[in-house]
Amino acid sequence: MSLPLSMIEIVRDNWLLLLVGQYPNGPLGGIAATLILSVLGIALAFPLSVAMALASLSPWRALRWPVMALVYITRGVPLLLIILWVYFVLPLLIGHSVPAFATMLVTLVGYEAAFLSEIVRAGIQALPQGQMDAARALGHSRLGAMRYVILPQALFNMIPSILSQFVSTIKETTLGYIINVPELTFAAGQINNRLLTKPFEVYFILAISYFIVCWTLTQAIYMVERRITARRTTSVAAASTLPATSASVSGA
Repeated sequence: MSLPLSMIEIVRDNWLLLLVGQYPNGPLGGIAATLILSVLGIALAFPLSVAMALASLSPWRALRWPVMALVYITRGVPLLLIILWVYFVLPLLIGHSVPAFATMLVTLVGYEAAFLSEIVRAGIQALPQGQMDAARALGHSRLGAMRYVILPQALFNMIPSILSQFVSTIKETTLGYIINVPELTFAAGQINNRLLTKPFEVYFILAISYFIVCWTLTQAIYMVERRITARRTTSVAAASTLPATSASVSGA
């Protein structure tokens, strides 16, 4: 049997396992578990990352240095090691075993928060200092200016970077395989263990699956970037016409 026909047969016989794992007769897995894990990881990491970014920009060293140290350590250690640390240490801390899915989720939240915090910090620092000065001149406290003036602009500009990090998170969930998280790679491993003689076909299907998911999300990111660029261009053009309009009114 040719390679394409063999792959089609594998997908035909195992598409449900690749899509949702053993659900409803077992835990949810496959692509569904991968996407859920990625979405929850980014969604829970984001507010933590904002808090960490604000702490890293704080004038108080006692607040800034521990957060910066945590970010640098997390970014400098392989995700695989962090997964193993959480897998073995978390049950000791809480006194009972933790499901593999929850272990992987906790790991992703901490890991992605470190990366997202740098994205948020860079987005805040990219704004002109005049934004903060103007907000303070209007009576806002530093925290109020950050909340109502700086963060809304910075977060809007950071949307493409955050979405790109989400795509990276999808690929990082593959490491959940080592602690038996029933995500897409784990499902492919189950298929390979059952077939035994077609590892290339199985993992080629796995690669194609990840490529399709990540490529689709990447195209969505490009669309968002174009919309943001168009909005910025429109805003700059509108701002540039204000002096001319005001001058014409004054001359009249």
